[in-house]
Amino acid sequence: MNRYKNIPIVKIDKKLNYQTTRYPEVPLNDNDTYVYSTQGDRFDILANQYYGDQSLWWVISIANTATAGTSLPSDLPQDSLIIPEGLQIRIPANYVDVLNGFKKLNGL
Repeated sequence: MNRYKNIPIVKIDKKLNYQTTRYPEVPLNDNDTYVYSTQGDRFDILANQYYGDQSLWWVISIANTATAGTSLPSDLPQDSLIIPEGLQIRIPANYVDVLNGFKKLNGL
């Protein structure tokens, strides 16, 4: 799923820009999977392994912020595919709900 596929494009100062994209909260679920990252782990690889779709890397990324109760540092860039080694990563079981929330928040 290309998450920007249906996001409206607006013109600002003669430049085309995507409208602000909103991301849903990813609530904890008893069926979530937890793994420890190893050297070479990336969000897109984990998304492909657990969801069968590497483009869903952002679901795992937004589920793993410091506020979500994980060991990820709060300064981990959410636009990075790279995961530091040795961190506990939550793989949300309810990724379909996250996708639906994304669509709803963004009017898709």
